[in-house]
Amino acid sequence: MGSEMSVCPTPDEVLLESAKAGDSGSLAMLFERHRGRLERIARLRLDRRLQRRVDAADVVRETYLAARKNFAAQFVPSNMSFFVWLRTELGEKLTDAHRLHLGSELRDTGTEISLHQGASPQVTSVSLAEQLLGRLTNPSHAAMRVELKMRVQEAINSLDPQDRDMLALRHFEELSNSEAAEVLGIRASAACTRYVRALKRLKDVIGELPDQRLGKK
Repeated sequence: MGSEMSVCPTPDEVLLESAKAGDSGSLAMLFERHRGRLERIARLRLDRRLQRRVDAADVVRETYLAARKNFAAQFVPSNMSFFVWLRTELGEKLTDAHRLHLGSELRDTGTEISLHQGASPQVTSVSLAEQLLGRLTNPSHAAMRVELKMRVQEAINSLDPQDRDMLALRHFEELSNSEAAEVLGIRASAACTRYVRALKRLKDVIGELPDQRLGKK
């Protein structure tokens, strides 16, 4: 046996190389492996005013059509990871949906937080609070939930913008550390440090909430 060991490519890597060679079926299969993650991000970033008018699944379908059209010209010559590139394509489709349905109402000043590099709708503290409460508790009384939601919103708004960036990318979008680092244009070690800091600060500000589960799965 030689001293060098070959590393077997992952299924995604095999599909990606085949897609780069022009196999549209491989590109479709690769996209399907990421569809669930993209829909989760779309639901998070859709403005609450659009949730009854725009289906996240429809936005993801439009993203696939755009990805299929732009893959050879935009992704292949780039240095981006495939999922981060898909996320960028999704961001453009989400932005189109917001402009179409909201127009001049697109900006909801005072509650927006910037959580992206490039084109993508911002995520409000309201949306993040709802996502967090969905993981933390299911109050039996509406008044209790409203109070908790206000506390969580205040906690999120009090965080440093960089901490909010990382919290949304890692905890809510569930990007990997390397993916979040790529989105933010920082080193993986810095991304890890920022995420741990963001979780700690959010826990400190919120304090004890019922069924608290802020750690990563």
